[in-house]
Amino acid sequence: MKTVYTINAEGKTLGRVASEAAKSLMGKKSVDYTPNKVLDVEVIIENASKTKMTETRMKETLHERYSGYPGGLKFATNDTIIKKHGWKKLYELAVYNMLPGNKLRPKMMKLLVIKD
Repeated sequence: MKTVYTINAEGKTLGRVASEAAKSLMGKKSVDYTPNKVLDVEVIIENASKTKMTETRMKETLHERYSGYPGGLKFATNDTIIKKHGWKKLYELAVYNMLPGNKLRPKMMKLLVIKD
């Protein structure tokens, strides 16, 4: 039976909502927690666009990506990510980096649903 966790992001900060979602995806809120298995859990983040974020956090926080080529390191601020891809991409980045970096991370990310 699938357990559904719903998180309302209205008025909360990005990091607090993302850490709550990551804990739920890992199964740490469940009594059946095992670190080597993905539990049958679905996490829904609602009202993602109503997240509280300061102007300095929007403009000064940098996310980096690397193309693999020399000189291919690029940086993007939260503001540019939101304008280009929306709040969904920002939440995906935050939760992705809070999950353990092993084979289970892509499987856990498939169980995350983000609604504006």
